[in-house]
Amino acid sequence: MGSGKSTIGRLLSSRLGINFVDSDREIEARSGANIPWIFDLEGEAGFRDRETAVLAELVEEGRQVIATGGGAIIRAENRELLKNNGQVVYLKTSVEQQLLRTAKDRNRPLLNGPDPEGTLRRLADERRPFYEATAHLTIDTNGQSPRAVVREIIKQLQLKR
Repeated sequence: MGSGKSTIGRLLSSRLGINFVDSDREIEARSGANIPWIFDLEGEAGFRDRETAVLAELVEEGRQVIATGGGAIIRAENRELLKNNGQVVYLKTSVEQQLLRTAKDRNRPLLNGPDPEGTLRRLADERRPFYEATAHLTIDTNGQSPRAVVREIIKQLQLKR
């Protein structure tokens, strides 16, 4: 959350000349509702079911850049889908950076409580092992511009060939 997935994903797709898809925006488009509303109505489990269904379809659509929601990684089925159908890039970001980047965004249901920093720290601790185990590449985004991150991703992908 707040790692720059959408911004970096758009830039990366442009540099690679391939399509970009934000899975959260795709879920909203398909359901006709925004994510906070889905969370309110269906809870996190209902949202995660929608997320898994969308990811399963997206990975079948061929070469593209997909930005997933930060919590997509918590389901083993999603980790398997992502790891087995492309190159997974973990955009590693400090909680301090996440707080700065998400401070004014009200479209993040998990951060709408009284302690966003505590929530981000807890989520980072829970999710970090999943990100690290699933990622083919890990890129530290702290203090880097989105363009610099994209250059590093492309460099690392070329080294893997």
